[in-house]
Amino acid sequence: MKREATSTEQRPMEVQSGGKTVYGATVGILMLETRFPRIPGDIGNATTWRFPVHYRVVEGATPDLIVLKDARAMRDSFISEGKALVRMGCDGIVTNCGFLSVLQSDLALGLGVPVASSALMQIPMIQRTLPQGQQVGVLTVSKTSLSRAHLTSAGAAPDVPIVGTEGGRAFSQAFLTDQATIDFEACRLDMLDSAAALVKAHPDVGAIVLECTNMVPYAQDVRLATGRPVYSIYTLVNWFQSALSPPRFATEIADPRIL
Repeated sequence: MKREATSTEQRPMEVQSGGKTVYGATVGILMLETRFPRIPGDIGNATTWRFPVHYRVVEGATPDLIVLKDARAMRDSFISEGKALVRMGCDGIVTNCGFLSVLQSDLALGLGVPVASSALMQIPMIQRTLPQGQQVGVLTVSKTSLSRAHLTSAGAAPDVPIVGTEGGRAFSQAFLTDQATIDFEACRLDMLDSAAALVKAHPDVGAIVLECTNMVPYAQDVRLATGRPVYSIYTLVNWFQSALSPPRFATEIADPRIL
């Protein structure tokens, strides 16, 4: 008769394969070169994540260049730093700016691993979840700079409703000019104002995507104020990582007495 293993017995060590330098962090994050403070919720604050991540700063990739000018000028630098993350051990790469959607195809081709460059990439999937007659709306740090190319590169329709935080108290100015000190309460109020403007101008907006990765700390505020589900780089990266490192579930038959 086959003997059943007891719960106290040691299982044999599984055979492991190598090939990486660093283990335990599957997601690599390409960062713009900035100095502004990053609070929990921001992609650049490591405490935001419930799993370890790697970071790599792309020197010279400043917010004004990437958002207000043309991110494609930095294409080779992003590919080079992305390759460094892959060599370190990352199985997938994300970026910390929604405007880097214009580099999605180049990064995916150049890095040879899955790439999620922008929160905007979620728009097509979110649209499929909404009832007929509703659409996805976008909040961005710069409406004037968010072009058709940024949207179509992310797989989104070019006519999605967009509202920016320009003209507000602090948000756009603080992040686009890379200020060393930021009034985050003023930023929160800018987010609420922009969200209200979005749903007022477009009552058919059934879900909101936050283009800017610095907007994540205010996602719950926007959700409560508008009643709409809110998607961001946080929702994208958590989804992305869950496929790169799926959880292992117990396979043993549970004791029915504790079910």
